[in-house]
Amino acid sequence: MILLLVLLAQEVARKDVMVVTGTAEPVAIEESDRAVRRQEVRVQSILANTLVDFLNRDASVDLRQRGVGNIQTDVSIRGATFGQTLVLLNGLRLNDVQSGHHSMDVPVPVETLDRVEVLKGAGSTLYGSDAIGGVVNFITKPPETSELRIRGAAGSFGTNQQRVSGAFVRGANFSQQLSAYRDFSSGFMPNRDYRNLALTSSTSFRTSVGTSSILLSHNDKPFGAEQFYGNFNSWERTKTWWASGQQSLGERTQISAAFRKHTDLFVLYRDRPQVFTNRHAVESLQASVRRTEPLGTNTSLHWGVEGWRDDIVSNNLGKHSRARGSGYASLDFRALRRFSLSVGAREEVYRSFDQQFVPSIAGGAWIRSTLKLRASASRAFRLPTFTDLYYQDPGNRGSPLLRPESAWNYEGGVDWNPSAAIRGEVTLFHRRERDGIDYVRTSPTDIWRATNFQSLRFTGVEAAMRVKLRRDRTFDFSYTGLRGAQNALAGTFSKYTFNYPNHQGVAGWQGQLHREWHARVRVGAVQRFARNPYAVADVYAGRTSGRIRPFAQVMNFNGARYQEILGVRMPGRAALLGLEIILRGK
Repeated sequence: MILLLVLLAQEVARKDVMVVTGTAEPVAIEESDRAVRRQEVRVQSILANTLVDFLNRDASVDLRQRGVGNIQTDVSIRGATFGQTLVLLNGLRLNDVQSGHHSMDVPVPVETLDRVEVLKGAGSTLYGSDAIGGVVNFITKPPETSELRIRGAAGSFGTNQQRVSGAFVRGANFSQQLSAYRDFSSGFMPNRDYRNLALTSSTSFRTSVGTSSILLSHNDKPFGAEQFYGNFNSWERTKTWWASGQQSLGERTQISAAFRKHTDLFVLYRDRPQVFTNRHAVESLQASVRRTEPLGTNTSLHWGVEGWRDDIVSNNLGKHSRARGSGYASLDFRALRRFSLSVGAREEVYRSFDQQFVPSIAGGAWIRSTLKLRASASRAFRLPTFTDLYYQDPGNRGSPLLRPESAWNYEGGVDWNPSAAIRGEVTLFHRRERDGIDYVRTSPTDIWRATNFQSLRFTGVEAAMRVKLRRDRTFDFSYTGLRGAQNALAGTFSKYTFNYPNHQGVAGWQGQLHREWHARVRVGAVQRFARNPYAVADVYAGRTSGRIRPFAQVMNFNGARYQEILGVRMPGRAALLGLEIILRGK
């Protein structure tokens, strides 16, 4: 069987795919010393609905959703908590200093994105705080041609969607894209309604100085939050404003800056808002300078400096500010298709000169033209959010005495690349955490209290294979097994840390059905610690060429009853039918 797959694969020409997450400069994915997964977004948008549809294809990525539509999604990697996953937009931080529950409030619609890259394992040397379990990087790209497209859909639970995207391109020196997105649902159960609105402007132009890009975006999401944070009929509304600019100075220097404002209106009892209402407003500023210095044929030095400031005004958390600054350097030795070695370190200073030092080392060696060994060791850290430190409500209480989390990550793996059509990998990983932050309680009637775990250990294995055959037919398989240090609970109950999957597998197929029609099928099965297993199947189909493109989507095709977060029910089978029309462009 393997021989047959190899022979079929020889018909597909090799094409290196460049990745930027996990390395200081873009490299072909097969040259990466770390486990990195890349998903194309723009070319597959007709076979997806939200950003979640591009993250749930990897068994090492655990999505803990509170409903459909990416209304509120916690994302974790290799069993880390949602707060230990760093989310980026074009390499700039989206993580919210109020709460990690808002990190996936990505303020851009699918139509604006080009791809998403996932780094599995520590990433603090390159990106700083929060990158303990891994990094998710959403990446935009200027449009290639002028176009105007509209899209509408309707489906189960009163769902209706409208999207419009227009682009103007003038040669290779200027492009402008405007996108708008609206998604509405009356809910699959009482008090689980939602509305999602996103507006985005993306501008790119080239001068004698270099390439400039400006991204402006706004996102507004009111939603029913039935039992999201306990046995309460809550309601919540989050808003995000984003403005970023990036300027290249030649080929070696990149300057970036961004402003993010996020507001969160939370009502504990939707029918009695006067009982308990929180209003949070966060403003974040960030800026960075990154540069590459070639030191020889196979050697380069990458360095940079970064700064952040976060401010929050809240009737519950109070008024607080936090500023940080850091510098990093990475020395990279690389001979393509032979060997590579990267050694890096970051020094980050915060809160009256407290500091975190995060070194890393990663290397790879090709033992033959189709087989590569790789290994890495790195340290990572996470600062407590303001919710961890100061929050109080009838069911939860933070602690201002919390210490920052830290962890050492170790991994070793083998990559098998017999051709461009077949790629396989196996990775063993181990994470040793210190001062891990979680909410615990001693009984089901007690309140949740934020605390530090002195020591946690997680060990796992992940395996994946992709096979690409004729007519763009692709098979994907991935599995991740994980074991944690449950004895750290010592008779208490954990709210987040020990909700990880012991076993998770994902199987997918995507390919041409008939001429211009393509389809995608995903089946994901998961067994979480101390809970029963479940499986969910999703089916997508649509026309991928022509000016009129109908599509259909069936989520939870098998009608599974499941909860990704304990106590938060997920919807059953749901269908969505829609039409995309290309009014102008190819």
